[in-house]
Amino acid sequence: MSHIKGSRVLMVVASRDFRDEEFAEPYDRLMAAGAVVTVVSSTGAPTRGMLGRVLQPDGVLREQQAASYDAVIFVGGSGAQEYFNNPDAHRLAREAAEANRIVAAMCIAPAILANAGVLRGRRATCFPSVLPLLRKGGAVVTDRPVVRDGILITAPGPEAAREFALAIQAALEERTDVSGPSSSPSP
Repeated sequence: MSHIKGSRVLMVVASRDFRDEEFAEPYDRLMAAGAVVTVVSSTGAPTRGMLGRVLQPDGVLREQQAASYDAVIFVGGSGAQEYFNNPDAHRLAREAAEANRIVAAMCIAPAILANAGVLRGRRATCFPSVLPLLRKGGAVVTDRPVVRDGILITAPGPEAAREFALAIQAALEERTDVSGPSSSPSP
């Protein structure tokens, strides 16, 4: 039985061309475990994945505050490039990291974290095409299917989507074992 019931998770998808399984694996697993998952994009309009899945986001990225969530996940896929230099994505990633929230990204999305300054001196992995951006952002690049460095979780692509989802769930379980979801009052 999962201990993440009530944990609040934000998933950021591209306004087009997110990677379907990189969204579905964490979304389905976390929802089944009792998390409350909110999906946003830059526009809030319906978005289509690279493999055809259509999503209606719950809101828009610019209106989100990291303090409202236990975890923030940046979904990969070619469309994630729209967030590489997006001030709202960078603000959200920095706020989440500074508030000790779980920050996760896979495929090319770890470049968002690198460009936001969140990966400096931290271990991370990504899709090979964005390795130079991670190195430029000061990340210690590791060649593993999923890399967890404290609150940061990264993965290189769709083949690691299941393991990525499991790592996020485990990180949420660890947090709730200690303090309960962030929506719970503090003692």
